[in-house]
Amino acid sequence: MEQAELLRLYQQMVVIRHLEEKCAELYQQGKIGGFLHLYIGQEATGVGAISARRPTDNVITAYRDHGIAVACGMEPKVALAEMLGKVTGCCKGKGGSMHLADKRLRFWGGHAIVGAHIPLATGLALANKYRHEDAVTLCFFGDGATNIGYFHEGVNLAAVWDLPIVFICENNQYGMGTSIERASAVSEMRQKAEGYGIPNARVDGMELLAVREATARAIEHARSGKGPFFLESLTYRYRGHSMGDPERYRKQDEVRKWQADDPLGKFEKVLLEQGVSQAAIEQREAASEAIIADAVRFADESPFPPPEELWTDIYAEAAPQAQPA
Repeated sequence: MEQAELLRLYQQMVVIRHLEEKCAELYQQGKIGGFLHLYIGQEATGVGAISARRPTDNVITAYRDHGIAVACGMEPKVALAEMLGKVTGCCKGKGGSMHLADKRLRFWGGHAIVGAHIPLATGLALANKYRHEDAVTLCFFGDGATNIGYFHEGVNLAAVWDLPIVFICENNQYGMGTSIERASAVSEMRQKAEGYGIPNARVDGMELLAVREATARAIEHARSGKGPFFLESLTYRYRGHSMGDPERYRKQDEVRKWQADDPLGKFEKVLLEQGVSQAAIEQREAASEAIIADAVRFADESPFPPPEELWTDIYAEAAPQAQPA
């Protein structure tokens, strides 16, 4: 891979990290309402996986969606404006943190109900197959969602219909405050694909290039007409489930152990091994900080939506149907 592409991927992870840290700060200031689920620690999974897709491929995810949105190409200032409820946000300020979306990027949103987007992902893949479109759907979800009925319904139909979809389980070890050992009958989430005859793999979700390579193989499998693939990315969130999480369910030694495996630090070592200069890395880090500083200014200065926006974007206007002769 070219150094320019490696640096682009590194900067994308750094931008996401800075964005999430800024979101935590703005939430504490009362500028972000509702719930806020940070992606800190999981950047290599989102950036690595999405870097393997084509622009025509679909992406859909759950409520921990900020990093996925940016990896899909959403400008941080647009994402942040949405979180602040501003009209310049991707959903005109009416979606908020858990509902970032942009159909132009084929990013079909974050979804707040655990596992509920998995059947939607199956529907996206069914539409692509029905229309003979050369597109694959990447469906991200957490380990907790694999215990939900939506998951089994969506995965089963994807297998029955040989749909072009890659299910990407971001196994960050916890469903809210419950460890996987206490909630799941199997220790590896990919095992749940076996019952539906779906090929599967597990990858180190803290290694960007490993995720990229594994996702590329999974996408090729789905695109070639062989049906769905299940990829489990073993990762970790450094912050709580959401901002109100006291994190009493895990010990600091565990957090520190995973932080020593930080995806940004690991990828910086890869860059240096590939001959990228420390100066080039620091330049990208400075650029990332500037992007987020600009995003904060943009979001702060943007107006809130006017009251009449309550009545827009409720229904989609269907194209008129041709009448039979």
